[in-house]
Amino acid sequence: MTIHNNQKRIFGIAPNVFFLGIGSLLTDISSEMIFTLVPLFLANVLGAATTVIGFIGGLSDGLDNILRLLSGWVSDRIGNRKNIAVAGYSLSTILKPLMYIASSWGMVLGVRFGDRIGKGIRTSPRDALIADSISPSERGKSFGIHRAMDTLGAVIGLALAAIIIYYVQGGGLDLTRQSYRWIVLIGVIPAVLAVIVLLVAIREPTRRTVYVGVRLTRHRLFSFDKRFIIFIIVVGLFNLGQSSNFFVILRAQNLAVPLIQTVLMLVLYNVVYAVLSMPAGILSDRVGRKWVIIIGWLVYAVVYLGFAMATQMWQVWMLFIGYGIYSGVSEGVARAFVADLVPAEKRGTAYGLYYGVVGVALIPASVLAGYLWQVVNPSAAFYFGAGLALIAAFGMVILVRK
Repeated sequence: MTIHNNQKRIFGIAPNVFFLGIGSLLTDISSEMIFTLVPLFLANVLGAATTVIGFIGGLSDGLDNILRLLSGWVSDRIGNRKNIAVAGYSLSTILKPLMYIASSWGMVLGVRFGDRIGKGIRTSPRDALIADSISPSERGKSFGIHRAMDTLGAVIGLALAAIIIYYVQGGGLDLTRQSYRWIVLIGVIPAVLAVIVLLVAIREPTRRTVYVGVRLTRHRLFSFDKRFIIFIIVVGLFNLGQSSNFFVILRAQNLAVPLIQTVLMLVLYNVVYAVLSMPAGILSDRVGRKWVIIIGWLVYAVVYLGFAMATQMWQVWMLFIGYGIYSGVSEGVARAFVADLVPAEKRGTAYGLYYGVVGVALIPASVLAGYLWQVVNPSAAFYFGAGLALIAAFGMVILVRK
């Protein structure tokens, strides 16, 4: 059981939530600058096929989520979330500069793979640390604040990337190697600052019990409440249709959107995401998380149908706004819902299991999307994702009780 520290609040926010938000903001400035444009770097600079791009996106994101299971369990076992989270942030920071010299898709895969290992290590302990640092009545708000700060970092990072692209290459449809190298050089700086902030400012919440006796067994993994198990199964179904965000970016280029506008669309997406994250979390505290998640998934289905059918640039702008609405409404709320469904001593493992299911689904989802894009047409990948989202939303309505 956790005792919430009685530290002085910062702008009405628990100190750990605030400083974890600052760390995530700085990390996302870096990650969005360096990795969001990886699909365009692969396609435009290295000439990789969409099946390869899908494989890299799916494998790296999938590994990230699968590793969250192990890191969450370890944080439960040793009773220390901070050190594991900081180790994950540090690993990603060390690897990012290698993108400056990347000259093959295999090297990009290796760096991205290592970066995702770092993210996989840090995410479950970080989320459990947030949950440990607040009262149940603040969960939706606190996770929403964290997602908003994280996403604000993405806005800043992408805005910086847009400025660099404008000054280095101006307009045009394709990303150049010179632009990307400048983005990497500048993007490493906030990642280093994030590690420093987390080392200095985060405090491990006081616990009555350190869960040193926890063992990662089949019995433990399936000893959760039935509602939690059903929820993560439905989440897995949803994510089978949620291919890597690489394909949203490639779709914009496929529809002849200039590079600078694609980056600005991503900025707009993240602005909408950041603005909606906290209100959606507060709304879920009041009306229940299940229905907020369902609304988000329905928005996703509509947006993916739009990407499948779009033919004009203005439509792509609207779809990026819709994509931001989906992310802002559902992602932080889903994490808070996990905390609602499991006891405190199992939170690390529960977040790990949740992310592990997402990761297992993301790998085939992205590979299949790349195959459908290349063999059928780009729209096919988005029709498939929209269909599974609708099925998953229906599953939430009839199967998940809360």
